[in-house]
Amino acid sequence: MSEFIIYHNPRCSKSRQTLEVLQKRGIQPQIVEYLQHPLSAGELKALLKKLGLSVRDILRDGEDEFQKLHLGAPGKSEAELLAALARHPILMQRPIVVRGERAVIGRPPEKVRELL
Repeated sequence: MSEFIIYHNPRCSKSRQTLEVLQKRGIQPQIVEYLQHPLSAGELKALLKKLGLSVRDILRDGEDEFQKLHLGAPGKSEAELLAALARHPILMQRPIVVRGERAVIGRPPEKVRELL
């Protein structure tokens, strides 16, 4: 098993480019297509710890679900946001690459080099 994990959306150009950056370095990460295999609230919490970010930092606010669920409302708790993200994985920024206890969002794709 690879020491790298990429939470990947193959339809996303940034996600494909980030995967390519890793592969050009000879790294074959474990690929998790998170839209088919959504993360639980607990898994998301662990991922956020590795990223050093809050759940608001990884929400895609341009998605229809973000607006429909009123996730931009200041009164939304971290638990509510995590539950929404677990139910609607399209809301998660991508790609996210993990190596051990560290993780980065691959935007721009070269950002993944911080983990090398």
